[in-house]
Amino acid sequence: MRIDGPHSGPYGKKVMTQTTSKIDAVRVSVLQARREGKRIACVPTMGALHEGHLSLIDEAKKLADYVVVTVFVNPTQFGPQEDFHKYPRPIEKDIAMCSSRDADLIFNPDVETMYPSTPGAKTFIEVPGLSEILEGAIRPGHFRGVATVVMKLFQIVMPDVACFGSKDFQQLAVIKQMVRDLNSPIQIVGCPTIRETDGLAMSSRNAYLSPEQRAVAIRLYEAMVFAKNQVTAGHSDLASIMSKMAEIITRDGAMTLDYAILANPTTLETLTQPQPEMVALVAARNGTTRLIDNMMMTPK
Repeated sequence: MRIDGPHSGPYGKKVMTQTTSKIDAVRVSVLQARREGKRIACVPTMGALHEGHLSLIDEAKKLADYVVVTVFVNPTQFGPQEDFHKYPRPIEKDIAMCSSRDADLIFNPDVETMYPSTPGAKTFIEVPGLSEILEGAIRPGHFRGVATVVMKLFQIVMPDVACFGSKDFQQLAVIKQMVRDLNSPIQIVGCPTIRETDGLAMSSRNAYLSPEQRAVAIRLYEAMVFAKNQVTAGHSDLASIMSKMAEIITRDGAMTLDYAILANPTTLETLTQPQPEMVALVAARNGTTRLIDNMMMTPK
């Protein structure tokens, strides 16, 4: 097991951050923490960390005494034509960033560790309904991969609480449903989306954008702000609002729209009439890069 540190983190204590790729090492470390009466938090990531991920670690530190950050680019949630092989993997930078935020343990397994090539090892988790619409319809099998790897990580870390970013709104909904359906005692916490100064949601995939593409990516945020202003002002023609959202995103043909909807935040079904809580869900292709975002809103 690799050990980085000690260093002084933002919480004013000396922290020794451990890094391992071994399942048994994770279990030994977590067991020791439990013997010391510590509450365990897990922050699952695919690495290429940014301030959004670090905010999850900060929240986990508030909710627990021992924080495990997992860094694993999960192949089963990528489609055949998607960016698994080019997905950034700056592990040394990721380790340094986790250490700077007082993470106690970084679990960075390889694919063989998470998916052993044992004959017959083909168990997956499906979350029907939520997994089949929007992102699930556009990326068949994506949420099966997400649900499976998250549950595998939970089985390894056995946390009391797990923190996820709300930017991946549908993913968060799928994970919450999975935990409820399987009677898992893990508390799932959705943390606020962290944005750039101009409103663009922080994402590891933003690094793929050219300067020109980055300039138009902000339109997803602009479309959601438009919708929120309309909804909070009391406008009830949701079809018209959604049409304008799509127009904002696709203006000048700079981006290709996948969807721009106002939805029920629990079922993710597209709404025809305002309800007490709504969520704007947007997705578009910016060159070869796919961006998603969301924003909660309440009618007047």
